Amino acid sequence: MTCPICHVRKEKRFCLALHDRICAQCCGEQREVTIDCPSECPYLQQARQHDKPRELGAAEEMFPKVKLAPDLFQRHGPLIAGLLQTLNRLARADRNLKDREIIGALTTMAQSHQTLIASGLVYQEATPNPVQAGVIETLQQSVEEFRCVEQQHLGYTALRDSDVLQVLVFIIRLAQVSTSGRPLSRGFVDSLQERLPAEHATGDTAASAGGRIILP
Repeated sequence: MTCPICHVRKEKRFCLALHDRICAQCCGEQREVTIDCPSECPYLQQARQHDKPRELGAAEEMFPKVKLAPDLFQRHGPLIAGLLQTLNRLARADRNLKDREIIGALTTMAQSHQTLIASGLVYQEATPNPVQAGVIETLQQSVEEFRCVEQQHLGYTALRDSDVLQVLVFIIRLAQVSTSGRPLSRGFVDSLQERLPAEHATGDTAASAGGRIILP
């Protein structure tokens, strides 16, 4: 039997996404490109183990003018952990949510905060992607909830827009080194699900989750 994708080579391995047997070459070339590979696929897992890790330098090309404070994680660990847990919850609720959509949403938010800091204008770039728009709305709600908690406990809000920008850029860079970069990649999503609990974390649980985050 020949591979149903290339119709040339012999089929050798069972594809969980296509529910059919395909050749090894098509598996490697079309993985997370045209084939929406499930996270439990053993060939996807093997590929991730053998793939060369993406370097941080390339990730830092995203918002190169944003310099992350050396103590960013110490000062804003709870917010970072909370936003990562929010992304984790969204991904668990929607199996179709991909790294590209998450990174796109985070990038749009970071660009909006750059505009706010530079000009004082509240500007949210319109996104034609409804999935990204939903991620942005949920993350913005999480940031506002964090500020409300600060107001309740401190009597004021210490979180600045420049702090939020740094946190967003940190998560973008973390996502960039975790994803394969392929259109259908869920490498970043899967890394969150491996390291963070399934339930929605708040308070101490969110803070403790921060200890399991692998920093880039």
